[in-house]
Amino acid sequence: MRQYVVDELTFRDYEKIKQGLNLRYGPAALDGVYWVPMPASMLTPIQKAHQSCQPFYLAIVLESTRIIAELLVRTQQRIRCDCMGYATEAQRNWFFESIDELLRELEIKA
Repeated sequence: MRQYVVDELTFRDYEKIKQGLNLRYGPAALDGVYWVPMPASMLTPIQKAHQSCQPFYLAIVLESTRIIAELLVRTQQRIRCDCMGYATEAQRNWFFESIDELLRELEIKA
């Protein structure tokens, strides 16, 4: 799995990130897993064409000492489909910037 990892979080960092993620995306769907909706403007042509698979998501996994951004674009509608796959460069950049922005807002230095 391709991932972007920010580690060496303190317990205080973890609590601030958890609160920030809950405010932005709602409570974790699974234990520490947050679904980040992909904006329509970032979808690939095949993702745009697959109306029944939308919306698309990237996942953030929050653990006590690290935050993991998984770079697999998923749908909650199906387990497998041609529209799912690793994020494009533009999608990756958007996702990284979203996470970096959250960390800046929360004043996390990790």
